[in-house]
This record gives sequence, structure tokens and C-alpha cells, in this order.
Amino acid sequence: MPTTLESVLQQYFGYGHFRPGQKEIITTLLAKQDALGVLPTGGGKSICYQLPALIMPGLTVVVSPLISLMKDQVDTLQQQGIAAAYLNSTISEGDFQAIIAQLNQGAIKLLYVAPERLENNGFTEFLSRQNIAMVAVDEAHCVSQWGFDFRPSYRNIHQFVQQLSQRPVIAAFTATATTVVQEDIVKQLHLREPKVFINSFDRPNIKFSVLEPANRDSALYKLINHDEAIIIYANTRKQVDKLYTDLRKNGYATGRYHAGMSNEERLKSQDAFINDETNIIVATNAFGMGIDKTDVRKVIHYNLPKDLESYYQEAGRSGRDSLPSEAILLYKAQDIMTNKFLIAQSNDEMAQNRLDIMIQYANFTGCLRNFTLRYFGEKPSEPCGNCSNCVDPVQHLDVTKESQMILSSMLRMKYHFGMTLIIDVLRGSKNQRVLENHFDQLSTYGLMKDYSTQQIRDIISAMVAHGYIGVTEHRGLFVTASAKDILKGQQQLTIKQRNYQSENQQATRTHKRSTAVNSDLFEELRQVRAELARAESVPAYIVFSNKSLEDMASSMPRNYAEFLQVEGVGTVKAEKYAGHFLPVIENYQTQTPPNKYHSEKPKVSAVVSEEKPQGQASYLISVELANEGLTPYEIAIERGFTETTILKHLTEAAEEGELEEFKADVPATVKRQIKEQFNKIGTSSLSAVKIELPEEISYDEIKYVLIDYLVNDR
Repeated sequence: MPTTLESVLQQYFGYGHFRPGQKEIITTLLAKQDALGVLPTGGGKSICYQLPALIMPGLTVVVSPLISLMKDQVDTLQQQGIAAAYLNSTISEGDFQAIIAQLNQGAIKLLYVAPERLENNGFTEFLSRQNIAMVAVDEAHCVSQWGFDFRPSYRNIHQFVQQLSQRPVIAAFTATATTVVQEDIVKQLHLREPKVFINSFDRPNIKFSVLEPANRDSALYKLINHDEAIIIYANTRKQVDKLYTDLRKNGYATGRYHAGMSNEERLKSQDAFINDETNIIVATNAFGMGIDKTDVRKVIHYNLPKDLESYYQEAGRSGRDSLPSEAILLYKAQDIMTNKFLIAQSNDEMAQNRLDIMIQYANFTGCLRNFTLRYFGEKPSEPCGNCSNCVDPVQHLDVTKESQMILSSMLRMKYHFGMTLIIDVLRGSKNQRVLENHFDQLSTYGLMKDYSTQQIRDIISAMVAHGYIGVTEHRGLFVTASAKDILKGQQQLTIKQRNYQSENQQATRTHKRSTAVNSDLFEELRQVRAELARAESVPAYIVFSNKSLEDMASSMPRNYAEFLQVEGVGTVKAEKYAGHFLPVIENYQTQTPPNKYHSEKPKVSAVVSEEKPQGQASYLISVELANEGLTPYEIAIERGFTETTILKHLTEAAEEGELEEFKADVPATVKRQIKEQFNKIGTSSLSAVKIELPEEISYDEIKYVLIDYLVNDR
């Protein structure tokens, strides 16, 4: 066993130095003193209890809330030559008995269990006969009712500890905990005079963005690609299923993950994502994922989360390899209505306050990173320069007058009607419900006929967010007492001014790798890693992270000693993998001229500038491929353009009568609704058509049907 903490870190984990706070926490635990560590996601919490577990005589029991996270942690530890195991509902009886036998022999150093298992008297009696040196509580915020993810079973951990003949040291870790939650963790786990370590919550490698697109689906497709690992969070299972189906239909390698799926389905989907068989996974916010995948480049929240704690934790699943990454919230003010409705059905007294903080974040016009850091108790002094508000400052629009119009109309309507009917009255609709209720006779009827449905929705949603409009349990809207300040002109209401023209610019992209990294060699090393991962039936990043491969591609180690200097390469991995990677690096150096070592291979961007080939208009090439039977998506892949560009090509061709045949891959009912609007409104304004259609019908579906309409129905 190595004699210093640094040597243990290097041998088993492949790192030459500790991150801030890690060594102090480890030293505290080795001195048998309780500790609470609050470190951001990706800040190295696991090493803080895994390393001392290797040194301490006896067993470390790790309490972890998610089956998927247990498996991921144990797979990684076993790859590093560390004796670890987990016990949960996914393992067979034979495996269970084998692990029990290993525990009896003292052959396991870390055992991962769910908190519910500690409520099993037979199991806890068995564990009490083991030599337990430490109990590590991961995701410790779950013990607090003030936290965002309270789990009652966490409250029983201290009872398990009390029944042990000798009290072990207790270590608690979390990524997101306010001061109140930290105090509750200490109290509920009965920590004894613990040392509390709070690292900065900042994740400087992550760019935080709040986008307010006119069409959320359109914005989503501009953000995703076929290469990067991407997590998309949605609020409901139904939304997850819809996004999953749409993405797969459009050719994206996508998985899904929510509580409505069977354990087998979730495990299969998770494995496909972490093994790079799919690069996108769609999941519910409430269920969470717990996937310790280091190379996630983007986390996209399709809906507004219910609290800032869970949002920051989920956003932190991007860039765990410390490389540039993004966390993007696709904010629609209508999400406030849904969340307020869900909160009204719950018994969580703190839920409304947490949602209010999340709404403030989504509408904040200053530095987003600083807003979050202040919430968690830090005091940043300067804007970060790396969030959407810093990069593209937002403007405010005064909608006080419009708010007064809306409130006046609602008061005249008298009852608690839904948003759609209120908007219909304000825009002067002649639909059946408006006429049946004689709302066309109100003085406010048609008062906002020059405003779009979306504009009025945004203003109503802002009033809900500020408490001027309330939401009933049946989603009806009513005017609150605080609205009188708006009606009397004593209070001003502003909303963000949406800049539709800048949305393409706002659809941010992950930074390119440093030019010091040789992209050609990096890709070759990725292939080697993929082959090794397949052979060992483990995720690619467990062999080596992207950061390790980039370090190899930059430093180009020539021998075993230099290979050991690569970040993330310990003695175990060096002995196991040096023979696979060093020959590839040596061959590359032999075959490549020195002046090309640091050149970067050009890549096709997700948004490609459209250049016309000599002698033929660009759109005509797309037409030729379409007439050969290729779909717009297949043409986009063939030509290196986006599907949106190809749809523009085909629309132009259809208008000119140059497209022979086109079949829209859209459900018949949707196609019928869209074509009905084309017949009524015409085809010159798709936005006008979109307003008259159900919200779930996307612009891409309208564009598909437009081409079909121009070719076959005009």
C-alpha cells in the first residue's frame, strides 16, 4: 500500500493532485471525525470517501439513492482494481449470495446500498456483524424535508448506525444544499461535531443559458446533434415519450428514461447511453438519472424545473470531465402555469417558495451564474462573462397597460376560465364558447386583437409568476388581491423582450477543443477506447475519459513512464492499457509530418453555411436527391446541411413546380388539420397557420405538409 495520500490517489485514480477541499475531507475522515462535504456536481465528492475507504481497515457502507448511480460507481471502482459491490433489486440471487460470502471473508472494501435496504432488519443484523469503518451518505440533501428531493428512508440511517456495536465515522456529501439544508443534514444524521467543508458551487466550464424561443421544438433541434452526449430533461412522462418518438423519427439515436418504464427498459436505455450506442437521452426531472457519464456536453431542460436546487444538480451532469459544456433552459412562461397546478396538488409547504426562486432565475436579466451562486450562499463580485445574459444582454418591455386590459377582461368574465378562452375574448374570436357565454358583448371583447396569442400568453404567464393572477385546482385563472396595484397603475410589470432574429445566435454550441489537441489522433484514440470498452462490456468513459484522451493527444506519451503522467491514468490502468494506446500514438507520430501535429481537422458545423456549387443552384441538388426517393433528413446527411435548410430547398422547388413527388411523414390527423388552415389562410405565413393549430403541432410538421400541399394539392 502506498505511504502517502497522493500516491494512493495516483495509483488507484490516476490523478497527480487533489482538487480543492478533497485532501482536507479525507484527512478528517481518516482521523475518525464526522464530516459534511458540500461540493458541486463533478467536484470529486466520490474520491473523498472512496480513498479513505481503501486505507481504513474494514468495510465502508455507501448509502446511495439511485440504482443507476450505484452500478456506475461500482463499475468504475472495479475497473480501477478496487473491491466494490452493490446490493439492490437488479442483481440475481446467485450474485447476492456471492457478495454476502465476499463480505463475510472481508474481501469487499465498499458496499453500496439504497437507504430502504437499511430498513430490512435481517440485512441490518447481518451488516452489524461486519467490521464497518465508515458510513458514507451520498446525496445527503435527501434527508432534509427542506431539500428538493426528500426521501423519508434517509431519516432511518442514524437508527442503523445506533444499532452497531461500535459507531463508525459518518461522512455526508451533497452537491446542492442551502444553509438551512446543511443544518438539517447534521441534525437528522446525528453527526458528532462534524467538520463542514463547502467548496464553491461554481462550475466555470459550464455555460448557463436561458432561451425563450417562439417554438421550443425548433430551438431544440438547433441545439442537438448526432455526435455529442446530450441529456434532455422534461417535466412529464408524456412529454418524455413524445420527444423520444419525435427525435427517433427524425433520425437521432435517442433513449428515454422515466419511472413509468420497467427496470429492464430503464437499464437497457441507460446502458445504451453510457456505452455511446445512443448519444441523446430524454428523462423526467422528477425521477432523475444518476448517470455518472463524464463526457456529457449539453444538458437541455425542455421545461421549467420546479426548483433551482434540482436544476443546478441536473445541469451539473454536463462537463464532469471539466471540458467546456452547456446547460440550457428552454423557458416558456406557460410552464409556470403547469408547475403551479402541480404544486396545488401536493402537500409540500416549501414547493411554492422554491418555484418562485426558479421563476426569478428564468426571468433574471443579470449574470445567471452569479444568481445561482448567491442562492447557495456565495458572494461573487464580477459577472461571469460565460452565460447567455452576459453574452447577449436582454431588454425589458413594459406591459403594464396590457396587463390592465387582461385583468379588466377577466373581471368582466366573472368566473374562473382557462387561458385559452380569456385570450379568445381579448383577440375577438368568434368561436362557439365565446358566443355562447355572450363574451362578444363585453367592452373588452377584441381589445387586444392586434396582439398575437403568444404575446398575450407571455403577459398572462408573467402575471401568474408575480402573483397578480392565481390558478385553481382545475387550471382556471382568477384575479388576486395584489392585482389592484396593477389596475390602479401603482405597480409596473415588465417582461423580457423576445428577439426572434437572435434565436439562431442564442442556440449556443459547445466550444471547440483547444488547438493544442490533435483532433486526428484524438479520433484514433477514441476508436481504440471504443474497442476496449466493447471487449470489456463497460462504458467507454470508464476505460478513459475524454479529458484523458485529449491529454494523450496533446502530450503524445512515448513510453510507459510518460503514459503514467497522463491525467486519469493510474498504475492499474497504465499496466492494463498502455500497450493498446502507445503503439497508436507512436504510429501516428511516424506517419504525420511534425508541422501537422497540432492542426485541427475541419468539421462540418451543426449549422452549415450554404454554398452553391458551380454551375448548379444548391436547391436543385436537393431536388434531384428528393426525386431519387431520399427523405429530407437523408438529404441533409448526404449534403452536410441541416434538415431545415433542405426543407427550404424543397419548398422553393415545390413553389416552382420542380418537385415531382413528396409524401409528408406526418400523422394523417395532423396533416388534415394543417391543410385545412392552408385552405383558409393560405401558405404565405406559417406563423399565422401555427397560431390556429394545437400547440403540440410543430413548425417542422407544418413545413413537411406545406411541401406536400404545394406538390399534390395546389
